[in-house]
Amino acid sequence: MSELERARSALYSLDPSCTHDEWIRIGMAAKAAGLQEGDFIDWSKNGNNFKSESECKTKWKSFKKIGGITKNTLYYLARKNGWGDPVKQLTNTINFNSRNDNRQKKDCSDIKNVDKNICAFNIWERSLPAESTHGYILRKKGMPHGLRYYPHTEPKLIINSINVAGYLVVPCIFNDEIQTLQFIPPGEGKKLNLSGASFNSGYFVVGGVTFDLIYLVEGLAQAWATHKSTGATAVVCFGANRMMIVAKALQMKYPEARLVIISDRGKEKEASEIAKTIDGEWIKLPQDKPSNYDVNDYYLEHGEKAIHDILTRPELPLNVIFAHELPTEFTPPDELVEGILTAGDGSYGDTNTGKTFFVIDLTCSVARGNEWMGRKTEAGLVVYLAAESPASVKRHLQAYQKYHGILVPNYAIVQNPINLIDGEADTKAIIQTVHLLEKYYGQKARLIVSDTLARLSAGANENAGQDMGIVVRHFDYIRNECDAHFMLIHHSGKNAAAGARGRCAEITKQRDLGSKGLRIGFRLEPVTLGLTKWKSPATSCIVVPADAPQKSNGKRISEIGGAIIEYLRSIDKPIRKIELVKHFNGLYKPTPIYRQLKKLVETGVASDCMGCVKLMPIGAN
Repeated sequence: MSELERARSALYSLDPSCTHDEWIRIGMAAKAAGLQEGDFIDWSKNGNNFKSESECKTKWKSFKKIGGITKNTLYYLARKNGWGDPVKQLTNTINFNSRNDNRQKKDCSDIKNVDKNICAFNIWERSLPAESTHGYILRKKGMPHGLRYYPHTEPKLIINSINVAGYLVVPCIFNDEIQTLQFIPPGEGKKLNLSGASFNSGYFVVGGVTFDLIYLVEGLAQAWATHKSTGATAVVCFGANRMMIVAKALQMKYPEARLVIISDRGKEKEASEIAKTIDGEWIKLPQDKPSNYDVNDYYLEHGEKAIHDILTRPELPLNVIFAHELPTEFTPPDELVEGILTAGDGSYGDTNTGKTFFVIDLTCSVARGNEWMGRKTEAGLVVYLAAESPASVKRHLQAYQKYHGILVPNYAIVQNPINLIDGEADTKAIIQTVHLLEKYYGQKARLIVSDTLARLSAGANENAGQDMGIVVRHFDYIRNECDAHFMLIHHSGKNAAAGARGRCAEITKQRDLGSKGLRIGFRLEPVTLGLTKWKSPATSCIVVPADAPQKSNGKRISEIGGAIIEYLRSIDKPIRKIELVKHFNGLYKPTPIYRQLKKLVETGVASDCMGCVKLMPIGAN
């Protein structure tokens, strides 16, 4: 029987009175199988809802190759409908030559002194055809085709001190020869491989090899779920570390086939690299699933249709998740600091004077895993990128440790100058450093602090979206690759209009937690570390909780207004307006500067006398 006759037989086993969507799907599969427009029309005429030949012709012309709808879809649907395939599908057919036939007489009792390929073949010959009642097949909802089991009636076969009688026997085959065997227990237990034998480039095929679509999976159960859900070929690679080898072998043998890697959770990066190497595709499972969760787990949990939807959806250039795949149970954000910071996210700090003390106090609590400001923390490694002043950060940490009488664990200070705008070298160096520190400490990095934005983006215009876009991209790259919260500290103008003498940090935006607007008060308490070379006290400060100052009812000072206030504070004397405008020449235009000066005078932040302006003392009327 030809392949076209086989496809025609499968088509006519299906009911043309199906739903419109199913009719379209069958038509697309029929076209992929090589059938003609006339076949589709003749079959459709037998349906109760047949309208006209012209409708059939229009639809037939519109059918394109998309997603996973191939000729295997036609055979899959036909088999589900009870169709008996007239062509016997030989899964993993082994054509043993005379050399193999002579080998089978050789005894395998002394396994150390026997050719492993000979021994694998003899063990396979002693094994019996597997049945659907085997424990592993039942548990994983699999199929016995192409498999055997080692019977209790044969001489004991011991692998790693375990008697494998009753175990399922899976052949690893390459070029029609058995390379080695894998043994799977009927109940719980580890899979075993034939001692001393090599897998080479071998694999096991579920569903018969087709030349258009081949899925590659790690293990047998995943192959069962894939084939039963799609009708396509599924290849067992016998482990994640062998997928690249098998993928290259299949690419050489079936150059026209579409190769698709199905990744277990946690192996997405490796799957992506394999797909890129062989110019293939890869599929990942829903991200809410735990590490090592595989396609068979999803199949047992959600059924054939759910797996079919995942494996046959079109390849998308962007990372998309579908609403119907979202878990029904709510997963709360992974809070690093209770109500304040979430793991793997990013934050931007523009606190007033005291920000470094404030951040060090918070980060030390994370490193120690103790409460901070009455809030719980998730313990983990802290990496502080002290690009602006490593000496200052070290001094503040010394003050913290002296005041609290402890040595802070899991805390690393990076002292190099870092640039996140000039290429990707420093970005990659940060990621590599974090991963190496995780191995050294034996702790997952939970928090990365960047101090400050200006030092990490030297040469960039902080007011230019193009420059800051590069920094933000590298910022996101670091936190995603390290799976840690990235806190970015940035200098900003002090809001003198607020008139507040206390210090506080305020959460101005928080998407995942209900803490927007929360103000955290603190005061700085001096700590004497020792004496300078001139015998005067060398001091630093530590953070002590305090009531947050009242929030000002006035509007927030703009960027230009903050810059004007900082400059007036630095000169601490009246200055003519025209001189002030000259100072900001090239940075801000004159009109916005004059406008901001007027607002500062109206709000009492600055005074204007005879064309000269100066900053008013805090609290002055």
